[in-house]
Amino acid sequence: MTEMVYGTAPAQTGDPIIPRWWRTIDRWTMSCILILFGIGLLLGLAASPPLAERNGLAPFYYVTRQAAFGGMAITVMIVTSMMSPRLVRRLAVLGFLGAFVALALLPILGTDFGKGAVRWYSLGFASVQPSEFLKPVFIVVAAWLMAASYEIGGPPGKTYSFALTVAICLMLALQPDFGQAALIVFAWGVMYFVAGAPMFLIFGVTGLVIGSGVFAYNSSEHFARRIDGFLNPEVDPRTQLGYAANAIREGGFFGVGVGEGQVKWSLPDAHTDFIIAVAAEEYGLVCVLAIIVLYMVIVTRSLARLMGERDPFIRIAGTGLACAFGVQAMINMGVAVRLLPAKGMTLPFVSYGGSSLIAGGVMVGMLLAFTRSRPQGKMGDILSRRGH
Repeated sequence: MTEMVYGTAPAQTGDPIIPRWWRTIDRWTMSCILILFGIGLLLGLAASPPLAERNGLAPFYYVTRQAAFGGMAITVMIVTSMMSPRLVRRLAVLGFLGAFVALALLPILGTDFGKGAVRWYSLGFASVQPSEFLKPVFIVVAAWLMAASYEIGGPPGKTYSFALTVAICLMLALQPDFGQAALIVFAWGVMYFVAGAPMFLIFGVTGLVIGSGVFAYNSSEHFARRIDGFLNPEVDPRTQLGYAANAIREGGFFGVGVGEGQVKWSLPDAHTDFIIAVAAEEYGLVCVLAIIVLYMVIVTRSLARLMGERDPFIRIAGTGLACAFGVQAMINMGVAVRLLPAKGMTLPFVSYGGSSLIAGGVMVGMLLAFTRSRPQGKMGDILSRRGH
């Protein structure tokens, strides 16, 4: 498709895979991911022992599992980043089909683990959350459909991608998992904007999202309870949000000290959804700012590299992946400081969770594959040539 529009780009051949990968990869982004994972292990050492004690497990049971899942995630990230964009797209299509079917079968075969939302498959030794794996592959498939609409006689890819988005959001709402549904809609909206969508359509989709939110509030007790809790000016100190807010206040600028935090003894999700509260209490604002900067570097460097990309599929898919990754981190931290309603969303590469870690490895691996340096002209040069 790209060759039809812009012509072929020269490529080097005969170069060994690993040296070529190391030369072309965005090493800043990869380094930030590794640092985030290291911070996650450090915070896991502080946050998970109380939970392990309550469950009658070894003190570092969850940390050991996080290290194992993280090792798998880093391996998946590196292997995926070595792939060509075409291979990433083909595997994403297959992955999307599998994840879509798994998501559709959740109401029949899934479990809620007592949390009131059927989001997981229990495998006995571990659990799998299909929506985590659906995000990256959906973004790539939607970008492929949008880019295909640029071809002469191509399919109405934007319409198809919108239909997929609606179907996925309906299935997520049935769980219910409105946080993941909102993230899917956001990623699609960003890609739709980058693909050149008319502004009136974007406003129309925005209105549809607001209308869906009002409908969900009136029809879902789970959704209404979270919105009411967010809008209530008084925070019950015995709730998760109350414990998290108090921990952030207690942490101050430099924290109360390593191992001295108390929120991990009160929060059941201190090692997952509210891991940033543990970081703020024990290590203070300095640690939280460092984590925010790491996410900002990943997103801004990725978007900067994509600005010079001439392949519309790579540009759209990479933008969707980078923005979804950054917004997920923003949502997690926003919930902890009560800027957003509770969503039940993990902090990428920092929170505990096998599905979120490995799916994060897939997402960042795809992003690294799309942002690798390729021998091609700059976008401005190509447009000027086409103008003559």
